[in-house]
Amino acid sequence: MTTLFIADLHLSAERTDITDCFLHFMQHEARNIDALYVLGDLFEMWIGDDDNSPFLQQIKHAFKQLTDSGVPCYFIYGNRDFLIGSRFCQETGMTLLPEHTVIDLYGTPTLILHGDTLCIEDEDYLRYRKRVHNRFIQWLFFCLPLTYRQKVGDKIRSGSSKNNKEKTTSIMDVTPDEVVRLMAEQNVVDMIHGHTHRPDVHHIEVNGKSATRTVLGDWYHHGSVLVCTPDGCKLETRDFNEKVQ
Repeated sequence: MTTLFIADLHLSAERTDITDCFLHFMQHEARNIDALYVLGDLFEMWIGDDDNSPFLQQIKHAFKQLTDSGVPCYFIYGNRDFLIGSRFCQETGMTLLPEHTVIDLYGTPTLILHGDTLCIEDEDYLRYRKRVHNRFIQWLFFCLPLTYRQKVGDKIRSGSSKNNKEKTTSIMDVTPDEVVRLMAEQNVVDMIHGHTHRPDVHHIEVNGKSATRTVLGDWYHHGSVLVCTPDGCKLETRDFNEKVQ
């Protein structure tokens, strides 16, 4: 009995090392588990479900093989792939979950999310997020040719990298009070999220109760997996040069 959580892979055709590690993970480690949860930023950028590049077909095929084998896969979008829609889910067999979802993790109600909504001190990002999540703006974007959407996506990605370098570490991390507020609102004492690229297990207090916030790691330098069983959860890494049996 094992459930796996991953996030912030930022898959792209350019980073073949990440892709190879991910595909091996999907073909081996993920094959005999209860469920796989992907908590956002699976891709470096997503410009529409109609993008059928060979690279994306490879990733979609890996998910379809896994779901066809009987392993349920769940997805919560991140700040890089929030445009993933129903067509992608149909092609992969994945289930798209609301951005804040409470699951039953072996008897423990657990709040899962990407994590960007917890960074409420980053006001510039929150304003950007509100704009790009506007349905009308998304409709206009999808009206553009795929090649033009790619150029827009590349420009946004470049601008995001530049802006992040100018921000303080504290602004880009979660706001502790928002974490406590959301956990209290959802009536949970366990939370799992990604986004910040700072893997760790934080022990906090929510409404006078001991609580745990687990942060998933990114895949820039090695794979990062949260392995959960009925006995508990453990953050683990997967070396790009090693094969997981």
